Amino acid sequence: MTKKNIAVIFGGKSSEHEVSCVSAVTVIENIDTDAYNLILLGITKEGKWLKVDSTKQITSGEWYNSKTSAVISPDASHKGILVLKDDKVEKITIDVAFPVLHGLNGEDGTIQGLFELAGIPYVGCGVLASSVSMDKLYTKIIVDALQIRQAKYVAVLKSDMKDVSEVVAKVEATLAYPVFIKPSNAGSSQGVSKAHNREELIVGLELAMKHDRKVLVEENIVGREIECAILGGSEPKASGVGEILAAADFYDYDAKYNNAESRTVISPDLPKEVEEKVRESAVRIFKAVDGYGLSRVDFFVENETNDVVFNEINTLPGFTSISMYPMLWEAKGISKKTLVEKIIQSAYVRKGE
Repeated sequence: MTKKNIAVIFGGKSSEHEVSCVSAVTVIENIDTDAYNLILLGITKEGKWLKVDSTKQITSGEWYNSKTSAVISPDASHKGILVLKDDKVEKITIDVAFPVLHGLNGEDGTIQGLFELAGIPYVGCGVLASSVSMDKLYTKIIVDALQIRQAKYVAVLKSDMKDVSEVVAKVEATLAYPVFIKPSNAGSSQGVSKAHNREELIVGLELAMKHDRKVLVEENIVGREIECAILGGSEPKASGVGEILAAADFYDYDAKYNNAESRTVISPDLPKEVEEKVRESAVRIFKAVDGYGLSRVDFFVENETNDVVFNEINTLPGFTSISMYPMLWEAKGISKKTLVEKIIQSAYVRKGE
């Protein structure tokens, strides 16, 4: 059997750079090296593309010192990467790309557009699904059309901040404190805060605006944080559900990755009809955004009513040792190796479609 060349791309310029590197190691270690030749491409925080030799270099951080540049060529006749070293250029054909990139430039349709130009099959959602799912405001507009409940919200643009008092008045006329403030485009809860009063609202808006020019102010949903994994193409399947038990007031970046007291629970104690509604809603939302390959869809289950409330969709969910996506499928009997292969195969299926 002739091995295929798979390019795994990680790092990136987003605030989730470090998480991407950890996710990439898990993915790489679960790719069948009898079937694939691994080509590892790391993108530094400054946006420099480097060819990397091993996961050991990723884990140690040694990859930042690589002297070999390598970029994906947008020229569809190349269908691969250009390796630049010692003033020489080598072309390597790529059969499939696996972008393990979270957040801006990786999960928002940007690199997906590059793959489309290059004519390279790639893992995960396409340009449209990636861009609208990354942008929380546009996701909300789509989910509104599905009539699936989600948190009430007020959208704030950077230009609106010229008159902060007017912004505050609009929020207070629509929502009661406490409220959550979220950048429309940011991952791993970067730039997210909770405001209990007017002063905290203003501080939270200023923080969120550092991450994006569009910000959402949302009502506080008091409930359990429930997540569901989606796998597949035109006929996607939903996993069971998992629950996040955050050590902090909410599941922000620090609680997610730096606080050992945060826990995930697979198959939490939920009424069967609630779990089924989560799974059904997850598939409907995935299809509505034109999802493909994989996603994780997050909800709240309201404490008092058991109502299912949509939170957000992640088109390239984390693949770390504490990430919900692979754990939910492992609970269904699908190992990480099998899961990674299924995700890779979906890239070929989409190309064939």
